[in-house]
Amino acid sequence: MLAITNATLYTITDGVKQGNILIDDEGRIAGVGDIAIPEGTEVIDAFGKIVMPGMIDAHGHAGVYEEAIGWEGADGNEAVDPITPQLRALDGINPHDEGICEALEAGVTTMCVLPGSANVIGGQGVIIHMYGNTVEDMIIGEGGLKVAFGENPKRVYSGQKKSPSTRMATASLLREQLVKAQNYLAKLEKAKDDPDKAPERDLKMEALVRVLKKEIPLRAHAHRADDIITALRIADEFGVDIIIEHCTEGHKIAEELGNRKVRAVVGPTMTNRSKVEVRERDYSTLRTLWENGVQIAITMDHPVIHVQYLNISAALAVKAGLPREEALKAVTINPARILGIDDRYGSLEEGKLADIVLWSGDPLDIMSRVEQVFIHGKLVYKA
Repeated sequence: MLAITNATLYTITDGVKQGNILIDDEGRIAGVGDIAIPEGTEVIDAFGKIVMPGMIDAHGHAGVYEEAIGWEGADGNEAVDPITPQLRALDGINPHDEGICEALEAGVTTMCVLPGSANVIGGQGVIIHMYGNTVEDMIIGEGGLKVAFGENPKRVYSGQKKSPSTRMATASLLREQLVKAQNYLAKLEKAKDDPDKAPERDLKMEALVRVLKKEIPLRAHAHRADDIITALRIADEFGVDIIIEHCTEGHKIAEELGNRKVRAVVGPTMTNRSKVEVRERDYSTLRTLWENGVQIAITMDHPVIHVQYLNISAALAVKAGLPREEALKAVTINPARILGIDDRYGSLEEGKLADIVLWSGDPLDIMSRVEQVFIHGKLVYKA
């Protein structure tokens, strides 16, 4: 067993405690707070230090957009066909990408790696640890099916003289594919009683059927308020789960989003106004969404902004009015909840897996540094 003692513990879900955290031999948290340490336990004295769960970025592209390589490492967008639900980010990740290593060193232990937003349907995401020799070593779970609204698909395909070149066409193409998936699913259901009626396997349709059956959500890239509403409209039409990615103009429709209990992965806000639909990016959007009951997580959209600055982005959200405890939740338990992994990750709670970061000081202070990182109780980084 391993114990980290005499620490300030940011549990995230149960306030701040002084004391110890105990990790069992299976890599799970066995106790938090004022607890006794069994004899024979390995001890790390963290007097004056802060311990918190590893940070989670629910939307990034580490490993599929590799650092300092250019087109050779750009594997996030298959921008020759607007409909590619069969693609998997899993198959494009380089686990030795410098971005993954630097994320770990900054206290980010988990990311949902998604395809890019060039296509109307871009492909399937995967949730991974920021540590491992192969992708198989890193996998936590599935990350949903990426779809995109707004400028990106229009820009990519109007340049190729293909559809979509309008927002209308983007919505129409997504609807068409979901209808095809409904028809494919109907054939699969009939084939249960009559195998001769089974359709030929179609990897595109298989991915979309999983969305229709609510096995995975749509991960909808949408910056502008009207694009967010279009994404929600289509989700309602087909009765599917959806998560809004970026949500840059979410403040304009915050009450509507709150009433609908929308989950929003917000950002990257630490960036310039690189295109029209991000003109209103501002950290106050996070506060406004939270005030209206929207479940929020902060993303850096790595490598748009490097994921190592996730804690700084949380600090800037506090500066803009988001309560400190909510900013910490937005980089830990909230992304875990949005990704459906909060039963195992995102807080310091007994029974959860020990993805833990030892900080020299306040994680929201730019002067603090990560001293040690543990994944499943194993030390994987030491400054």
